[in-house]
Amino acid sequence: MKKFSSLKILYIDDDDSVRKSAIELLEFYFDTIYQAHDGLSGIEMYKEHKPDIIITDIHMPNLNGLDMVRQIRTEDTETKIIVMTAFLKTPYLLEAMDLGLIKYLVKPVMENELLITLKSCVTDVNEKKNVFNLGSGYKFDTLNNNLFLNNEQVFLSKKEHVFLKKLLINHDRVVTYNELASSVWDGIMSEDAIRSIVKDIRKKVTKQVIKNVSGIGYKIVLEDD
Repeated sequence: MKKFSSLKILYIDDDDSVRKSAIELLEFYFDTIYQAHDGLSGIEMYKEHKPDIIITDIHMPNLNGLDMVRQIRTEDTETKIIVMTAFLKTPYLLEAMDLGLIKYLVKPVMENELLITLKSCVTDVNEKKNVFNLGSGYKFDTLNNNLFLNNEQVFLSKKEHVFLKKLLINHDRVVTYNELASSVWDGIMSEDAIRSIVKDIRKKVTKQVIKNVSGIGYKIVLEDD
């Protein structure tokens, strides 16, 4: 499994030696790793850092793993959560099934089993991070450069693809005219050309999805903005 430097992982276990060994393994694959020693500190770390993946033990002091996950799930159904335990009691299994977990691993967890589970999590997280909701049923997949309307592909020209993708991967800021000129037109861009491509894209999605910031450039307006 390759390194996933862009993803954040939170590991929670009250056993210091187990946690230390797990962190040493995870450091081979993730640059950003947070750790906690019980459910209460796990909740605090989750709220502060919003990790992409959580790995947690069940039996811990102060707040057990399942109660911690239940609290997280009241506001977040997307974060990938892996639960570990040394016990195979049926009530725990039934309860865990209702919490939207990726996997329920039995201790001692084999390294290969953990890595396979993490790879599945990473794939799912990356797929969701690459798909942007443009509203009114439109979604754009920046990994495959495809625009969809209710799962049906919508045709875009090559320049329209590049333009829209440039705005989406920089969705948290305004993309300047110079940046767009460099990416879409190899540095040579007329005002008519940029107005024309914006007009054409707005016809294929919704008019409000691309916002002009006068004198600076353009910004994408996502449904959740």
